[in-house]
Amino acid sequence: MSSLSTTPLTPEIVSREGNTMVLSMGPQHPSTHGVLQLVLEIEGENVVNVDPEIGYLHTGIEKSAENLFWSQAQTVIERMDYLAPESNSLCYVLAAEKLLGIADRIPSRAQAIRVLFAELTRIASHCVWLGTHCIDLGALSVFFYTFDLRENILDLQEEAGGARMHPNYLRIGGCNGDLPEGFLAKLDALIEKFPGRMADLRGLLQANPIFQDRTIGIANLCANDAVAWNVTGPSLRASGVAYDVRRAFPYCGYESYEFDVPTRTEGDAYARFLVRLEEMEQAHRILQQVRKRLDEPGPVMIDDTKVAAPPKETIALSMEALIHHFKIVSEGFRVPPGDVYQSVESPRGELGFYLVSDGGNRPYRVRTRPPSLYNLQAIKAIARGNLIADLVVTIGSLDPVFGEVDR
Repeated sequence: MSSLSTTPLTPEIVSREGNTMVLSMGPQHPSTHGVLQLVLEIEGENVVNVDPEIGYLHTGIEKSAENLFWSQAQTVIERMDYLAPESNSLCYVLAAEKLLGIADRIPSRAQAIRVLFAELTRIASHCVWLGTHCIDLGALSVFFYTFDLRENILDLQEEAGGARMHPNYLRIGGCNGDLPEGFLAKLDALIEKFPGRMADLRGLLQANPIFQDRTIGIANLCANDAVAWNVTGPSLRASGVAYDVRRAFPYCGYESYEFDVPTRTEGDAYARFLVRLEEMEQAHRILQQVRKRLDEPGPVMIDDTKVAAPPKETIALSMEALIHHFKIVSEGFRVPPGDVYQSVESPRGELGFYLVSDGGNRPYRVRTRPPSLYNLQAIKAIARGNLIADLVVTIGSLDPVFGEVDR
């Protein structure tokens, strides 16, 4: 269980000693990402203690998923971490495929497409983080550079899945159709554009004295504390721990791709910034390898009538296909009883799903291990001793998304 509290404020929480006062920051403060409340004990401009209050965005996504068919549940799960919808759906479908016993039967082209969108999502999510983080610090130009790159990625998501934000393209058993005509040409253009854009971002920020003054030595988190607080992702690797789910527990064939796991040892906000920039470049490196594999055609959905709907072109020709399509849409499919835990490396760290099936056509239990929640609780340790103004940097450097914190 997380140590974050959602109980009403009590005298114990707001108690103070000496010449201190209690100040509430958020939940409407723009630099607290909209729905985080920090109850601060401050002495002058210095933070003595901080207690996060969460729950303002509670959506009941896990319980909603338990009342939907296995295939329908993805529509709400993708909206949990709304900046990385493909990471959410990928983790969920991998878990469901384990329960179905079909994990080793997914077509290789579908696996490559899954890696493609997982890494595109990583870059797009980091673009949002960097653009908004710099706005918090008063640097506006970076926002336009990063969101221009993100728009190109959302264009690709829309091409393949039909929606820019929540395409529901990755499905249990594979993908919802092959990549459309013209997709690879747009992907090639993005791959070619990326290095120049990263050079622009590094030129704007990496040696910028103002940005360095605001981030170096701020919100320090040592390796031991990061592990103790269950921090994962870039925030963990910036403290010197080279843990990446793609390497520790490979999925979708990640063991066959060449990429490095960026780490730093400083453990401050600037180190987390550098790690995320390097992660974007490593994602680009993976994209180049995926692109070569996409030249070979092949199926993108498992050939199993118990899980996959029949091809649309066969429905009008075969009564059996029509009946099968009707049953899949109206009843879903049943998953053998059991439970499973599956994790992936989302842009924010280890995202995990614990799924339980009672043999029905709906999940009996859906439980999420959201990296933002665990990373956020570390703010209780790393914010102490910093200035109130540095809280803005601290929150942004952890990159929390409250759709998955409160879910």
